[in-house]
Amino acid sequence: MTPQQYVQDKAAGSGSSFYYAFRFLPRPRREAITAFYAFCREVDDVVDEMRDPGVAAAKLDWWSGEVRAAFGGRPSHPVTIALMPGASAYGIEPAQLEAVIDGCRIDLAQSRFADWPALQHYCHLVAGVVGEVAANIFGRTQAQTVDYAHRLGLAMQLTNIIRDVGDDARRGRIYLPVDELQRFGVQAGEILKRERPWGYSERFAALMRFQAERAERLYDEALALLPAADRRAQTPGLMMANIYRTLLREIQGHGFQVLHQRTSLTPLRKLWIASRTHWLGR
Repeated sequence: MTPQQYVQDKAAGSGSSFYYAFRFLPRPRREAITAFYAFCREVDDVVDEMRDPGVAAAKLDWWSGEVRAAFGGRPSHPVTIALMPGASAYGIEPAQLEAVIDGCRIDLAQSRFADWPALQHYCHLVAGVVGEVAANIFGRTQAQTVDYAHRLGLAMQLTNIIRDVGDDARRGRIYLPVDELQRFGVQAGEILKRERPWGYSERFAALMRFQAERAERLYDEALALLPAADRRAQTPGLMMANIYRTLLREIQGHGFQVLHQRTSLTPLRKLWIASRTHWLGR
């Protein structure tokens, strides 16, 4: 298997909404973003598949070493071999890849976030920086597009957090800020037990509405930041925004039933949203 086939399989196998946006890119940009996304999946899988935190930390250290080796001209993993041509062409920097790894290190070190600023910092590493790299690969001419990409990454990561409350609780993790749980009177134990109907109190629904409203504001703020000069080039990001925002509204429409199930959109629906965004340019 070639490195290019490896990253393609990694991206397609994840079932992510990102994959549907990549399909509309010219081949060089598509190959670059696919390799970068595969890198993000590799390091994220270290945490998701964690059995021993010490082993997971060692694997992340290995990835840090691999990033240094790759940018020194000695990539050894299929992902970094596939990524290096795009890194050179689209200005991907080792510090950006290290930021993604650092975000995964936070996952190893803590399972709660005290407040929104703490969660924002985590989202900056695992989503904002990812958005910045993606925006560069898609084609960026304006400095303000970086601000757009970071804000959109934050909105999408918060959507993931809302969708995955139950899955994260199964791993003993809660990404909703502790002070906001307290503000709405929701106990961590209620979330971790994932019970119906007890877990779905009006307090929990109010907490989730608060998170969803924040995410909606972030989507609006991101779109307002996108310069007209870069809008066409950033269409893949707009595709992802529309897919994720549709998912958020689907979760809302189902009454935030996220403790016992994981809401998702069908592949056909994702492809339709991506295609519609491609046609309309928004």
